[in-house]
Amino acid sequence: MGAARRSSRGKGRGFTLIEMLVVLAMLGVLASAGRPLLELSVQRSREHELRQALRTLREAIDTYKRAVEAGSITQSPEDSGYPPSLQALVDGVPDAKSPGGRKIYFLRRLPRDPFAPADQTAADTWGLRAYDSAPDEPRAGRDVFDVFSRSGRSALDGTKLKDW
Repeated sequence: MGAARRSSRGKGRGFTLIEMLVVLAMLGVLASAGRPLLELSVQRSREHELRQALRTLREAIDTYKRAVEAGSITQSPEDSGYPPSLQALVDGVPDAKSPGGRKIYFLRRLPRDPFAPADQTAADTWGLRAYDSAPDEPRAGRDVFDVFSRSGRSALDGTKLKDW
């Protein structure tokens, strides 16, 4: 009797091919359900990064303008008081009030647009709006009044990223 019990117990070990296929099918369904959630999370993260980069750049541009108004940066009468380029915020400008001629820096590095292609430089990822351009038709010019994303994608809330 003991031998019969052992042999029937030995046959019950392991999984059948059908059981393995069912488990694999269930894992496939779970993975395919999780993919849209992962894509949504990645999109949300990139949008957050874009908002932060836009805030950083716009704050640096505004700080530059305040420095011009305070007399720390010299300008000609035809200048608007905004930086001539985004790179000027990183490279710094001579402090007009400093006797040693030290520079004023507004950014440590230029942030990238997270929706831009990876082969572009950070400065090339942003669309630039000059002070004398219309708000509804931004164009680059002699200075940088504002920045925007060049991406044609839409955000999760339906707005265009370039309109942020």
